[in-house]
Amino acid sequence: MNIVFESKNILFVKVSPSFAEDYLKMVNDKEVTRFFEARPAYTLEQEIKWANNKLANDATCYSMVEKGSLEFIGNIELMDVDEVSKELGIIITLDKENKGYGTEAILAILKYAKDELGLHKVVLRANPLNKRAIHVYEKCGFSYYNKTSDKVYMQIIFK
Repeated sequence: MNIVFESKNILFVKVSPSFAEDYLKMVNDKEVTRFFEARPAYTLEQEIKWANNKLANDATCYSMVEKGSLEFIGNIELMDVDEVSKELGIIITLDKENKGYGTEAILAILKYAKDELGLHKVVLRANPLNKRAIHVYEKCGFSYYNKTSDKVYMQIIFK
């Protein structure tokens, strides 16, 4: 396991084809993806290809693993916007929801983004019906910069 950084309860590791079955279970779970746009189910082959593509492009995309048990929690990514800004994406598997991992993971990747990557800003998009996620984003310091009927846009600017 290639640990990139860690927080109190989470190891952040490079995505890997070895997690493909965990990824597949998570992204095809209708409860986990209830706030995502409708799409067909992914295949194991697609998940392996996705992980290999992220690795080949040295993406700032990490799988989260629970310290101690080494159980898969989910994925978190900082996607390219420009040289000093990235867009945050996070997904947590159903059995790891409501355990504080989302808040911990976001705070950890924000620290990593500022201290290690030298970013000035992180943005995100959320479904306005996903009240729980929006609450976590607010708790982590994100503020609104735009709203539409189907998206909430938030950002955090580092000082």
